[in-house]
Parts: sequence; structure tokens; C-alpha cells
Amino acid sequence: MSASASAGRTNVTKKGGGDPAGRGRTTIADGVVEKIAGLAARDVLGVHAMGSGLSRTFGAVRDRVPGGSTKSVSRGVKAEVGEVQTALDLEIVVEYGVSIADTARAVRENVIAAVERMTGLEVVEVNIAVSDVKLPDEEEEEPESRLQ
Repeated sequence: MSASASAGRTNVTKKGGGDPAGRGRTTIADGVVEKIAGLAARDVLGVHAMGSGLSRTFGAVRDRVPGGSTKSVSRGVKAEVGEVQTALDLEIVVEYGVSIADTARAVRENVIAAVERMTGLEVVEVNIAVSDVKLPDEEEEEPESRLQ
């Protein structure tokens, strides 16, 4: 282009200017991260259930009540979400015979991958508490329904 041709052009600035990603904030609720982590943890072979025996019992009762909450995928998961980072506490029940250390490692890896991929948050820690071991001959803990 000649100097005279470029002198006649003006620079066009787009409305709003700048990167569209920088035009607002995205916040992610603790419950969203808890659901993602709960589903990711349940996908790991050797994880029988999430939460303590008491929370699973109350959850089973709540699931049977008409109009009650749907089965909570975030049971046994607590998340603390900041602007760019999150920390998680999980309570799991493992199947008898599996390596607890290997299962916990696999849960941690799966949860971190799922949460970081879906939310963009950095997972700074995943604490895992193994609250029980499901024995092969144990019955499922389901309380009797009080409803007729």
C-alpha cells in the first residue's frame, strides 16, 4: 500500500473494546463444585458410597418422601470456592478388598481433573476421609419407610 492510500484509512475500534472474556464476572456456587466432585468420585472403581452412615440414612429417608429432594449427588462432599481456586473435603465408603490408598489417589485425580476441566478453577486440595468399608455380606443401609 502506498503512503497516500494508508493515510485515508481510519482505525475502526469495536464496540466495548477488548477481549469478550474480560467483560464481566463468572461466579461458581459451592454446590456446583460439590456436584461435579461427587459424580467424579462415584465414577472411581472401589468407591461404594459417599458420606457417613448417618448422612446416607437421612438421605435415603429424604429420597423416599414424596416431594423430597432428589438423590443428592453432592452427599459426602464439601467445597470451599474462591474466585480462582477451590478446596474440597470428601467422605467416602470403600468396597472391602480394594487398596484404600490407591482408591483415594484415583478419587483425588478424577475429582481434580473433572472440577478443573468444567469450572476452570484451580483445585488446591482434595481431602478424603474414608468413613467405612462395605463388606461383601453387608446389607444396604435402608431405613424402614414410615409411609404407608
